[in-house]
Amino acid sequence: MQISAEGNIVTIYGNIKTISDYRSIKETIDAIVSQTRSVTLVIPDSLSMTSSVIGYLNKLAQGDGVKVTLKVGNAELMELLNELNLQSIFHIVKI
Repeated sequence: MQISAEGNIVTIYGNIKTISDYRSIKETIDAIVSQTRSVTLVIPDSLSMTSSVIGYLNKLAQGDGVKVTLKVGNAELMELLNELNLQSIFHIVKI
């Protein structure tokens, strides 16, 4: 997995599957939300997302009041997020 950030937009390339991926994502987003109350994650090709990342994003959105937007490119990940009823929490958009 590779991650890049520009402003409040975080782009994640590759599959999100390890605890190391979670840590990288969390560190990057924590730095952004210390400056702003919204973050957009662009995930063009990951097939899935670990429960730790989903839990962290859920805490941001529902616990901390951060607007989290996910732009998802993979149909399988989109289906997973839909099955978990996360569309309204994460403002999910298909790209």
